[in-house]
Amino acid sequence: MPQLSARVATFTDSVIRRMTRINAETPGSINLSQGFPDFPPPLPVLDRLAQVAYEGPHQYATTWGAQNFREALADKYSPTIGRTIDPASEIVVTCGGTEAMMAAVMTVCDPGDKVIVFSPFYENYGADAILSGADPIFVPLDPPDFSFDPVILEAAFARGVKAIIVCNPSNPTGKVFTREELEVIARLATKYDAFVITDEVYEHIIYAPNVHVPVASLPGMFDRTITCNSLSKTYSMTGWRLGFLIGPARVIEAARKVHDFLTVGAAAPLQEAAVVGLRLGPDYYKQLQATYTHKRDLLCGGLEKLGFTITWPQGTYFVMIDVADFLALPQFANMTDLEFCELVIREIGVAAVPGSSFFHEPVNRYIRLHFAKADEILTESLKRLEKLAALLPANA
Repeated sequence: MPQLSARVATFTDSVIRRMTRINAETPGSINLSQGFPDFPPPLPVLDRLAQVAYEGPHQYATTWGAQNFREALADKYSPTIGRTIDPASEIVVTCGGTEAMMAAVMTVCDPGDKVIVFSPFYENYGADAILSGADPIFVPLDPPDFSFDPVILEAAFARGVKAIIVCNPSNPTGKVFTREELEVIARLATKYDAFVITDEVYEHIIYAPNVHVPVASLPGMFDRTITCNSLSKTYSMTGWRLGFLIGPARVIEAARKVHDFLTVGAAAPLQEAAVVGLRLGPDYYKQLQATYTHKRDLLCGGLEKLGFTITWPQGTYFVMIDVADFLALPQFANMTDLEFCELVIREIGVAAVPGSSFFHEPVNRYIRLHFAKADEILTESLKRLEKLAALLPANA
């Protein structure tokens, strides 16, 4: 039989989605692994979707995005980026943030180019680089605050990188990069003439006093920044697969070609309905922040009361739990974090993601939970996790 491509042997399937599948095979288990909300999009969007079902459009939109959808994106992001975004030349609509990131990497990287990726990282980034033929250079984010060392980062830039990927707020850590940290990244990207590819899908899920600063808004950075984003998390529509890139015209022109041959275009009727979401006023985003702040406090506060060691997220709807004390217990001896997560699904009925899937380094002490769930689901999860917490010597 013919051989498969060598690249597919260099990364695994998604561990996040794998944990969801294992959870589905376990009756009654609660899925806190794959991060999607269990509540619907805003009602005005759903009302518009119902109209579009009968009115259309139902055929291809313009390949790089429907005109009114791009105009709505430009109106929303021009103030936050600090310049007038041209919907005709500086935006391309993609099939979700996943395609946005892949299109961005493929647009700027040739085979053999180097790309900086912070570790821990959302698992797609490493695969994106590999599928693009690029070589990832991993720079550690150091717990518990997951900050980076500017000296180590500059050493990575000095190796001749083409781009750096920055997830802000960060999945899986919940870190929100400060303006000062982003200015360090911007200075090094400028010094070493590299692109900054940002993933900003959690931009509106931020916890006070933290503030989201778009890299493209920093002085002189728009021309070398490709902003990847999607509507999935902000509007609770992960299944709609509506993403986009914002960047300088010369980059977007090239990205449109990549996008055209990857997927042709995002769903036309969903773009039409989602315009309503992009036009929502500031009260929607304040309520979104309040909702997630409550859910973070419910789950994270409950975990701490049970004796778990956690890193409180500054943004996103994820929390990292340090399970080193559990893995040191005799009944879990020599168990990997993946095996531990599988056991927790079977015995406790709560699904998490093993942290090793996010780290380039051999780190085996973290698991990730998400809290984009109804309060009663989070409360039930804490009740189940109490059985696990009881195994800690401090709780014995």
